[in-house]
Parts: sequence; structure tokens; C-alpha cells
Amino acid sequence: MSADKRFRGVIPPVVTPDTPDHELDVPSFERLINYMIGGGVDGLFFLGSSGEVVFSTDERRDQIVREAVRIVAGRVPVLVGIIDTETERVIEQGKRAIALGADALVATAPFYALGGPVEAEEHFRCLHEAFGDVPLFAYDIPVCVHTKLGWKMLAKLGAEGVLAGVKDSSGDDVSFRYLCQENEKLGHPLSVLTGHEIVVDGAYLSGADGSVPGLANVEPKGYVRMWKAAQEGDWTTVKAEQDRLNEISHIFDVTKGLVGYAGGVGAFKTALWLMGIFDSNTMPRPVKAMEGENVEAIKKVLEDNGLL
Repeated sequence: MSADKRFRGVIPPVVTPDTPDHELDVPSFERLINYMIGGGVDGLFFLGSSGEVVFSTDERRDQIVREAVRIVAGRVPVLVGIIDTETERVIEQGKRAIALGADALVATAPFYALGGPVEAEEHFRCLHEAFGDVPLFAYDIPVCVHTKLGWKMLAKLGAEGVLAGVKDSSGDDVSFRYLCQENEKLGHPLSVLTGHEIVVDGAYLSGADGSVPGLANVEPKGYVRMWKAAQEGDWTTVKAEQDRLNEISHIFDVTKGLVGYAGGVGAFKTALWLMGIFDSNTMPRPVKAMEGENVEAIKKVLEDNGLL
């Protein structure tokens, strides 16, 4: 058994643009998707944390997936987040995403009626049973769902064909390294992707199959060059690209008075707005858009790094 080769390389979590009246900004969405595909990405992940999944009604989720599938038009695989509070709701999200054309599904552990490792494992087994042959990725993001997915469980579910892959945003480098090693021992059943855009070079050295970097919304080509260099064993170039991208990542820390989504995804949206890809930097309610000195601070980072 070996991981599905469709899900390797750079697969950014697509930021969802909003109009000032909080509707989906379809023209901006299309520009962003074409910008990243033009930059050479290997897939796109919609309705992840950066894609406003938890801010979106079922109707809006369906609209995002429908437009994404239409715009992508088969050029790269479409992964869709089916993130919801509990198993039955996740199954509903998944069935709709499949009907709309998703190539793979991405789910976290349940995150309201919190359980333990037994419940998390059973959750993914239930999803696999419901979705059949559609590839299923486990999204490990304990900061949001308050459950850490154990590497032994993930590897076991990969070996059994329950999971096709893992998107790791846990920040646990030890667990990630163990997962990559165990995946190799088992014949590499999982596509293991890192969600940590600042240390992608280290993840590739550990054996990751690719990355899901939010910053690739702003600068996809550097992540693509890094992936290609890693495949060639050119680790000097890998490190140089990571160092360059990390200078751009300071859009996250030059702002003041912002935390969480406002500072993270808010920085992406503001950068994309300044670059002319988005028509505005509107955030989902109740999050306020960046303005004033914070916008100017991000503008300077982009200018200093040749993106404006």
C-alpha cells in the first residue's frame, strides 16, 4: 500500500474572500485560485481554518465548494474541509461535498462533546464507512478542537485504509517525526502533509509528502520551488526558500492589537487586497478588518520582499 500520489506537494488552504456585505466575493476567489494554480501548486484545500469553514452556514459552504470546483475545473485536486462539531454533522457535510465534486475530504476530531482517543478513532472509522472510496484526511489541530490525534492511531488507520492522509497543524514536531517514520515502516499508506508554513523544510527532512501553507496564498511560487528542490535533494535551496518565505511571514507579527483570526487570516486578506487579488480585506463577522497602521505595516513587509 502506498499513499495516493495525487495528494503530494504544495496544497494551500485557500483563503475565502468576502464582499463588504459579507457575501462570497466570487471574482476575488477566482483570481486567487488562478494565481495559485499559475504559481504551480499541486492541489487546493477549501474550507479549512483559513477558508472560514466554521464561520460559514451550510448554504455558504456549498457555494464555496461549488464555485471552487467550477473555477479549478480539474486542473488540480480539490480537498474540502468537512469540519463540524460531531460525527453525524461531519457525515452530512461530507456527503454534500462529495456530491459537489470534492476529490478528498478533510476532517478534525469532534470538538464539542469532547472525547478521548477511543472516540476519535471511532469517529474516523464512521466517516470512512460513510464515504466509501473517497480519500479522507485527518486534520490534527488541537489548538482549535482540543484533541491531539495520536501518531500511532493515525498510522494504524492509514495501514487499515481508513485514512488516506494527515494534515498536521499540531505544532508537535516529535509526534510528526514519529508519524513519518511509522508511515514508512508500514509501506507509506498515508500522505503526510505539514500545516506549519514556517518549518516546512524540517518537515520535508522528516519525510513529509507535502505542505499546506497558508502563506502560499500570498506567495505560492516559493513553496513550489522548495518542494521541487526537496525532491531533488537540494537542501541548500530548500533552506534558502524557507528563509525567504519566513521574511514574508512577518505579516503576522508586525501588526498591533490583533489576536487569533484577526491577526492571522486578517494578514492574509490584507496582503491579498494590497496585491490587487482581493477587492477588500473584509473579515467574517464578528471579526473586524485591518485598517490604518496595521495595513501600512503589512504593506511595508510586502514591499520589502518584492511583492508590491
